[in-house]
Amino acid sequence: MKHAIDEHDRKMLDLLRDNGRLTNQELADLVGLSASQCSRRRIALEQAGLILGYHAHLAPVAEGTPVMGMVEVRLHSHSPEAVEALHQFVGRETAIRDVFKLTGDYDYLLKIAVLDLAEMSRLISDLASLRGSVSHLRTAVVLERHKENGIVFTN
Repeated sequence: MKHAIDEHDRKMLDLLRDNGRLTNQELADLVGLSASQCSRRRIALEQAGLILGYHAHLAPVAEGTPVMGMVEVRLHSHSPEAVEALHQFVGRETAIRDVFKLTGDYDYLLKIAVLDLAEMSRLISDLASLRGSVSHLRTAVVLERHKENGIVFTN
């Protein structure tokens, strides 16, 4: 379903990205439309797949995953079986938060969040054991988070 985005939709999307808890009335006041118009537009944006969900952005310590890492993955081959094996693994592994298919030296970048380095080691070992799929991994542990999901952290 294709949905043409106008100025009001763009403003609504920007506002909801920053605060998904806005009521239709609050959104209407900020956008300059009636609450019922905002409600209809929000529903249309959801149905068009332009709003994927509403989430609370939790602190890593609240999630029990204070250690973050970035894992670059190079595939052994790009056969459908090798790609599917990787996709199956990342789909069932809850510590893998984001997966990006890349151009360049590595095929995928994985963002992982775990309790500790022991859990990260286990995850890397499991990933490396995907025979026929993964040929090389490079892992970096995140030391500090300065900006994430568009939010700048202050100390």
